[in-house]
Amino acid sequence: MFILNANEPKELAAYLHQQKWLENDETVVSISKPGDGNMNCVLRIETAAGSFIIKQSRGYVEKYPQVLAPANRVLTEGAFYEKIASSKEVQDIMPKLLGIDAVNNLIALEDLGKSNDYTVLYDLKQKMQVGELQQLVNYLNGLHQSFQKTVIDDELANTEMRTLNYEHIFEYPFREENGFDLDQVQEGLQAVAMPYKKDLELKYKIERLGSLYLSKGKYLLQGDFYPGSWLKAADGIKIIDPEFCFYGLREFDLGVFIAHMYLTQQKESAIAFIKENYYSFEELNTTILNGFIGTEIMRRLIGLAQLPLKMELKTKEDLLAFARVLILK
Repeated sequence: MFILNANEPKELAAYLHQQKWLENDETVVSISKPGDGNMNCVLRIETAAGSFIIKQSRGYVEKYPQVLAPANRVLTEGAFYEKIASSKEVQDIMPKLLGIDAVNNLIALEDLGKSNDYTVLYDLKQKMQVGELQQLVNYLNGLHQSFQKTVIDDELANTEMRTLNYEHIFEYPFREENGFDLDQVQEGLQAVAMPYKKDLELKYKIERLGSLYLSKGKYLLQGDFYPGSWLKAADGIKIIDPEFCFYGLREFDLGVFIAHMYLTQQKESAIAFIKENYYSFEELNTTILNGFIGTEIMRRLIGLAQLPLKMELKTKEDLLAFARVLILK
């Protein structure tokens, strides 16, 4: 298997020529990392003619090598990009797929340019503008409306990745002994989290929500719709990293979206805007939606997938209590 390595430019250039992702006379000018990705090895390839992104998945999470993950997950992401190419509305907000190498678990993508993601929101100083919120809601509207099924099947089931995600969203954060000392994140957080880890009623509801997450559904989801997947590009917001995509309940995408509005302390008017501008919001199951919102808030505060939150302990305590109410009501 070819292993992507920025420190082996000759081998990488030979591989790219072999895949015909470079022209015969085209040479690599520079290799760099486009950002701090969690799941995969991602590189930006620059040539005299332009640039593109290559992405490889391995049998573990790139940021946490001790966490095993499906080695071929990037191929599902490639299949997602092939699927959405039929909708200009959705494709225009995402990078175009340039190639798939199924043997080496590698895909090539359009380079959206040197841009920052929206994780800067976690410093809690910035507020989303109405135009930005509209672009994000428009993306979910386009994705969920353009790619919905009348008959549920196994297309893009992405079962292994969802099983991995299920563990980190619905189980791991709520284990009393999971080997992760939250006081290493913030002094006092372990004690704040413990009542929720012992709350049987809460854990039962979260288990039910987890079962819904694992079930098949009618709507194509991006699957990880949070600020780390939103890029601030020159021509507006772009959406990346659909590696957790699947056909499921649209309440999940929307729930993760709204949860991060609370986590970044956006105004209530921003959350109201999302609900008002999401198509067919009145058709959604608000109990399930609120459950997903609350679970995402909790897992980001007391789970392994920590955010660079500049948040006081008391604020986290209040958010956890609010999330519990959302899940149980």
